[in-house]
Amino acid sequence: MTDERQTIDEAISGGHTGRALAELRRYWHDDPSLPRAPFVVDRFAKLDLSPSQTTCRVMILRSFTVEPMVPLVRAAGACWGLDLEVRLGQFNAYAQEVLDPTSPLYSQPTDVAILAAQTRDIAPELWTAAADHDADELQAVVERVVADYSTWIEQVRSRSTCHLIVHNLEKPVQPASGIYDVQRSDGQCQAIETINARLAAVCGCQTGVHLLDYDNLVARAGRERWFDPQKWVTARLPIAGDCLMHLVDEWVRYLVPVMGRQAKCLVCDLDNTMWGGVVGEDGLAGIKLGDDYPGAAYTEFQRALLDMVRRGIILAICSKNNETDALEAIEHHPEMLLRSKDFAAKRINWSDKSRSLREIAAELNIGLDSLVFVDDNPVECELIREVVPEVTVLDVDPKHPFGHAAAIRDCPLFERLEVSNEDRKRNAMYAAQTERVQLQTSAATLEDYYRSLEMVATFGLVNDVTRARVAQLTQKTNQLNMTSRRYSEQQITGFAADPATRVYWTQVADRFGDNGIVGVMIVRSVDDVWQLDTFLMSCRVIGRTIETAMLGLLAGHARDAGATHLVGDFVPTAKNAPAEDIYRTHGFELTSQSETASVWELDLSSADLAIPEWIECRMSDLPTPAIGE
Repeated sequence: MTDERQTIDEAISGGHTGRALAELRRYWHDDPSLPRAPFVVDRFAKLDLSPSQTTCRVMILRSFTVEPMVPLVRAAGACWGLDLEVRLGQFNAYAQEVLDPTSPLYSQPTDVAILAAQTRDIAPELWTAAADHDADELQAVVERVVADYSTWIEQVRSRSTCHLIVHNLEKPVQPASGIYDVQRSDGQCQAIETINARLAAVCGCQTGVHLLDYDNLVARAGRERWFDPQKWVTARLPIAGDCLMHLVDEWVRYLVPVMGRQAKCLVCDLDNTMWGGVVGEDGLAGIKLGDDYPGAAYTEFQRALLDMVRRGIILAICSKNNETDALEAIEHHPEMLLRSKDFAAKRINWSDKSRSLREIAAELNIGLDSLVFVDDNPVECELIREVVPEVTVLDVDPKHPFGHAAAIRDCPLFERLEVSNEDRKRNAMYAAQTERVQLQTSAATLEDYYRSLEMVATFGLVNDVTRARVAQLTQKTNQLNMTSRRYSEQQITGFAADPATRVYWTQVADRFGDNGIVGVMIVRSVDDVWQLDTFLMSCRVIGRTIETAMLGLLAGHARDAGATHLVGDFVPTAKNAPAEDIYRTHGFELTSQSETASVWELDLSSADLAIPEWIECRMSDLPTPAIGE
């Protein structure tokens, strides 16, 4: 341990950030434990990753002791880009803290609240005395518990914009009636399952409320090993020591996507990663894929990749290989689940992989920190960590190929709490982008290219259908984002309800397909001025004058509502350089500037800002009242 810590400290002191990050993560993942947690948290702080770390203020409302898990979750969160500030509610006082409008849950800044109550605490009749109650009495317990949860969730949602993560209830190891319980439709376990099903429905009806399947987590770890009766009696800690990290990791799997720490692209090696063997040496018939060992492991890995695509993750290839051999395997091997069309970008060559990863990020127009790289070669992995530290690297061991799929499925950067239509179609959208690029190279002029795209931009005001996507764009869009302000669904709901605020969305389609909702404008009316709080656009449509159409429509609506000026801020970040000249190139005048922001103003009485003639502009069926009505 001393040598590992010394290696980490030497990397930090030498300014080798990538190496220090890699060693810290490896040190933690090799043994995630209480003795290591303080060191990991301290060294992440010394790395000063503030621009790339996301601060998350968490409050845990609980019915059991969770204090030992606080340093663990802080260390685990740091490995995935979260600087967690954790505070605890009073022991077994979760109901009071939710219902009291002056409690710390509401009086102190909170990004995420976790409501963690055990079955034994919230429904003791279903835990220790289920056999003493008849079916009607058990049903009454179900109704009471569901009503309590509904009340608590409504109270949090009405008083706070924080995200709420709710544990469901765990079933006992042995039901009170033994095997007879499962024979009944009104037994102990069925009552708990009914509560959980109805709780899922309650959570699903509220924005920013997410159900954590605690019962499934206990089952995955093993019910018999999860509960520690001695710790429960002596310390009110029900979870066995070797299971604490299971709950910590599950919390992190929620906290990472809640705070917008999401990867956009999964970049894979081929030989001994996508399939077994080396295609250039073993040939098409010699690589391992299929239902037998070891090919089944690689087939399962490809299934995991397909699951990622359906969540909205883009796939790419980065492989040192003969391109002809590799593409033949991808297109013609009968056991391949993925084909060339499933990859939005491909770098199959003998170039340095760090260079290839940079090219992939540039081609897809996303940041390097949006990439996750998977490779079986530890030398290549170390090179990427050292040279391109922004990229997250997942190690997979060619000697244990059944771990490949697990490495993907366990990575919290791929977790999604909601999947939109745009997410489901994202890989196809990027494939269509390749066709657009080919068209652009053949067009005589830029205007000819724009016209040939046959673009249609549809605008509307946010509603229940579009709210999730609008919030997602504020959380994930980095490059063409004037202020980079991040908003949750519940905050977007609040803006939409404010008569002085409008939240616009923009959807773009062209001859190659529908890009989905790609733009957001949030504007507030102050006297005769419309102030742009947020102006952003997905990188998928940068360079097609969509930003001009958005500003042109907004200027027209502002004039119609009696505004005289349109004002917007530009807040520079490490990633939004493409947005820097947006206001200037559209006729806005710089009115003030500081180290942290500049303010730009458009005089609507003299501005000549119109929607480009090659973009057909449509309004959705949503009403568009003037701000203030």
